[in-house]
Amino acid sequence: MKVYQYRQKMEMAMKESDSSYETAHRYEKIPTEVYANADDATVEVAQDIVEAIKKKALRGEPFVLGLATGSTTSLLYTELVRLHKEENVSFGNVHTFNIDEYYPIQPDALQSHYYYMRKHLFEHLDIPKENINFPDGTLPQEQVTGFCAAFDRKITALGGIDWLILGIGRTGHIGFNEPGSMVNSPTRLISLDTITRVDAAADFFSEEFVPRRAITMGLGTILAAKKIVLLAWGEGKSHIIRDAVEGPVTDSVPTSYLQHHANTKVVVDLAAASELTRIKTPWLVGVCNWNDRLIRKATVWLCQKTDKPILKLTDRDYNDNGMSDLTARFGPASTINIQVFNDLQHTISGWPGGKPNADDSTRPERALPYPKRVVIFSPHPDDDVISMGGTFARLVQQQHDVHVAYQTSGNIAIFDDDVIRFLDFGNQFSKIFELGGIDTQNLYKKLAKALDNKKPGEPDIPEVRQLKSAIRRSEAMAAVRYIGVPEDHVHFLNLPFYETGTVQKSELSETDIKIIINLLQKVKPHQIYAAGDLSDPHGTHRVCINAILAALHELWNEEWLKDCRLWMYRGAWQEWDLDQVDMAVPLSPEEVLIKRKTIYKHTSQNNGPVFPGSDSREFWQRAEERNHATAVLYDKLGMAEYQAIEVFVKFDLNQIK
Repeated sequence: MKVYQYRQKMEMAMKESDSSYETAHRYEKIPTEVYANADDATVEVAQDIVEAIKKKALRGEPFVLGLATGSTTSLLYTELVRLHKEENVSFGNVHTFNIDEYYPIQPDALQSHYYYMRKHLFEHLDIPKENINFPDGTLPQEQVTGFCAAFDRKITALGGIDWLILGIGRTGHIGFNEPGSMVNSPTRLISLDTITRVDAAADFFSEEFVPRRAITMGLGTILAAKKIVLLAWGEGKSHIIRDAVEGPVTDSVPTSYLQHHANTKVVVDLAAASELTRIKTPWLVGVCNWNDRLIRKATVWLCQKTDKPILKLTDRDYNDNGMSDLTARFGPASTINIQVFNDLQHTISGWPGGKPNADDSTRPERALPYPKRVVIFSPHPDDDVISMGGTFARLVQQQHDVHVAYQTSGNIAIFDDDVIRFLDFGNQFSKIFELGGIDTQNLYKKLAKALDNKKPGEPDIPEVRQLKSAIRRSEAMAAVRYIGVPEDHVHFLNLPFYETGTVQKSELSETDIKIIINLLQKVKPHQIYAAGDLSDPHGTHRVCINAILAALHELWNEEWLKDCRLWMYRGAWQEWDLDQVDMAVPLSPEEVLIKRKTIYKHTSQNNGPVFPGSDSREFWQRAEERNHATAVLYDKLGMAEYQAIEVFVKFDLNQIK
């Protein structure tokens, strides 16, 4: 099955041909390769690993491979497995050393790094079992130091690590070498940073269940590897990649020590590279491929740097801040300013579905047809109102035919206590009204017992998952009912890929895509809204948008699709940069309050959601601050002053032909 992956709306702006390599990369202290997407990057890295393995095999020598665990490396392991199964690549001469493991933990625990590696790699390759080396999370503490010393000695006895694959944490840790780790540290037991434990909380279903310690390969052991490749995907890693690659060497960012390694490279996608100087502000590095969006990006950056609105920028401002090439080619400043001002002003529209009986030549959405059939896809049962609740309400108020489709049940994001509360209510309800047909007392006992005996991070039994799904459905119905959407316009798709009961999901399947195809064929929308969010820490948003694009590819020859537009919103973790925005929908104070109330309807996600990510604030607080910050930015650039603004990016459907 071919899935049409969502590619973020970013592009390389540097003219590499017009700038020497040294000039283009002058801010980078570690060689860094930027790929359009993670898929392309992992194919290249996997091929390089395989070539290195084959060379050693021809000489009858072992190949020592150091491995990291996590979502960053999963694509690489999938490609290595494919090469083994489809191209008969042998890994018989490979010795593996994984860099870390939680402590204490059993190897068959769902959160164990050994369990992850076994499921994703080891059981699919021909690596001899005796060649697999792993930190042991089951050892008594008094034996850990001796084990770690033996672990390092075995690496040395095999001639050292030939290739070491690393990821990077938000604290800058590699392995579990947290900030403060010594550059010559050996493999050892270490205490985990609070941020690291927060990031792992989803896997363990609560931060309180995340082990406080781990065994990790030390920085000294890591830096002794002959070749190191560090992988990073997504915007969530962009700031720490910038610090590690362009910042000073410091123990507060352990990854920065790789700047002293003679054979290290960093491999990232465009999203993870977005804070690197040559990507974020390429005009400071060399000659640019200027286009309207890059000119907008540069001008907005200059406004923020000089604290001036667009129309007050001068030639001196441009020239003093490394942008003389822009004014020389497209200036003077006043010409550029007016172009960017008009460009941004035309993104603002109070009519997200298009304004009927109005000139739409400069509006982001066309006037006709009116009213439009609209489908709002929501990965979880609350992303719609968190991310675009104001626009959602505006579309309904302006009498468009709005459907909302919840792609997954969201059942893992329900606290067990909430289930008990609903069970108690149901138990009392059945007693009061003497409902028949279901043995509610025995069902209550079964579910209560299952929750009471549930171990941390263990999947729920099917009945509990069904009840959690019902809780989220009822909350979503309350929210859209408040907005004014008819019940028959609310669709709970329950895509099968999500229904594993754990944070780790199944692969997207034809069944998932067919469910979306059926809905789109039924509605034949003029507008589709979907979460184009690549910063979702658990990956559900990424899978959901890929499912939509795959469905649209299958429907490409449908007549209705020729008159359809796809608008991307962002989830709770990130907002679109202004250079990417195609439509900005302003919200009044009253509409902000409406949005807040719709988010309130999702009771189970208030007062501390199960998976808050790195931001502990309530979702309504995050949404309001983000939307207000966008409005303030527009205001400072010289636009009208609004209470809040929700922003969207238009996806070019020609990409999915």
